[in-house]
Amino acid sequence: MLCFGFAFFYIPILSMIVYSFNASRLATVWGGFSTKWYVSLLSNDKVIEALVLSLKIALVSATIATILGTMAGIALARFTKFRGRILFSGLVVAPLVMPEVITGISMLVFFILMADWIGWPGSRGFTTITLAHITFSMVFVTTIVQARMQQTDRAIEEAAMDLGSRPWQVMFDITLPVISPAILSGWLLAFTISLDDVVISTYVTGPGNPTLPLLSWSKVKLGVTPDINALATIL
Repeated sequence: MLCFGFAFFYIPILSMIVYSFNASRLATVWGGFSTKWYVSLLSNDKVIEALVLSLKIALVSATIATILGTMAGIALARFTKFRGRILFSGLVVAPLVMPEVITGISMLVFFILMADWIGWPGSRGFTTITLAHITFSMVFVTTIVQARMQQTDRAIEEAAMDLGSRPWQVMFDITLPVISPAILSGWLLAFTISLDDVVISTYVTGPGNPTLPLLSWSKVKLGVTPDINALATIL
């Protein structure tokens, strides 16, 4: 059963990689070995622009989400009693169980209302997509950091303060280095989620600003072509 499960996941991926080197224009008919679709893909300005936009959004959103998520995770793990903690915990966990369609629609309505009230954002694109991705991916960083903080021995931090370290010194010299694997894992997860998102990006993007997943999805709806196989293989 385990082998069947792995085969079910990876044989389609391997077949896609093989057919990305297909010389035929038909994605499912083998016409010989060729790398022309990779050359065609790399010379496609729309794909390059969408890739650059997606990477920029993923880098910015993952970095900001990691900073905010780390602070939230530390607060939830270390400060067990503060006013509004239950509400704060619920707000943190809610996006994990909420369908992405609801998140996308709510973000769209929010940006429309903000544009009517204060004139910002003037258009939907890089900024709106980045803010939406931060809102969604921050939850995963918070969960990972909180779990790591709960496993950390608090006596180490208390010993440092007994030896004269100030709270900010304990934070930067002990706490952050100890939880750095969790922070890095959270950043990588946030980056991957942002780079992969389709549903939320569909609602908060504007004309002329397609991310790479949206561009790929639009091309797939018109029929899978070998350059899509090449693009997916690179990813």
